[in-house]
Amino acid sequence: MSQQERFCFIGAGSMAEAILCGLLHSSHTPAENIHLINRQSKERLWHLQKCYNVVIPEDKEQAVTNADTVVFAVKPKDIPQALQLWRPSIHKGQKVISVAAGISTSFFEQHLPEIPVIRAMPNTSGTIGRSATAICGGTHATPEDLEAARDVFSAIGSVVQVEEKDMDTVTGLSGSGPAYIYYLAEALEQAGVTAGLTHQVARHLTLQTLLGAAHMLLETGEDPAELRRKVTSPGGTTMAGINTLANHGFHKALIEAVHSAKQRSEELAHHFTDTP
Repeated sequence: MSQQERFCFIGAGSMAEAILCGLLHSSHTPAENIHLINRQSKERLWHLQKCYNVVIPEDKEQAVTNADTVVFAVKPKDIPQALQLWRPSIHKGQKVISVAAGISTSFFEQHLPEIPVIRAMPNTSGTIGRSATAICGGTHATPEDLEAARDVFSAIGSVVQVEEKDMDTVTGLSGSGPAYIYYLAEALEQAGVTAGLTHQVARHLTLQTLLGAAHMLLETGEDPAELRRKVTSPGGTTMAGINTLANHGFHKALIEAVHSAKQRSEELAHHFTDTP
């Protein structure tokens, strides 16, 4: 990715902030090369400008036109309106990246003929450079376009390339995944507190346990089921806890959570017709 590549973000929510924060912290892109446009909240724009010194353009159309890469980071329901508003300012020679869940590259291409479109699903851990991002390319996206997109998202974590048919599953797994982990952490903390620990101690033990387990998976390369078996002695304390989780459908609940989020991503796409 060129040091001088210019970005224009359409949308200034948490995902846009995660990406721009990663780009800046990795020193891949200077702040003056990042322009932000947000349809509603001026306060949000001012906040991001104050925090990151990015540009809030007075001439929004020119900011879109001058960008090398236009990033659509609005809610899925707002994509049609955003495309209608900004497509006159988008031209050949630019790339478009979308992080809107459930919106296909073909939908963008109907509004933006011949423009390379890359669909991406990062997660908000990109704020600290730890996102798990999947990308796929539309009809006009070249290998070079995909490599450029990979460079963008490598600035905020790890990147894999998948077929577009798998993007809804990615959304359900890693896109929504941080929330599942936070929900688990919330429950573990609460369990510690209700069993007599202070909140501070319960949080410390919970976070270090999650961190240590993640590193065990990464550094040993072992299957999660095998690592679980190694710490689950027959008749021991861990087995008592695992049996309780199993009796309450923990494993099944997580699988169904991913499937439900995937299904919702698919439903979002069905709200959009093939007519520009």
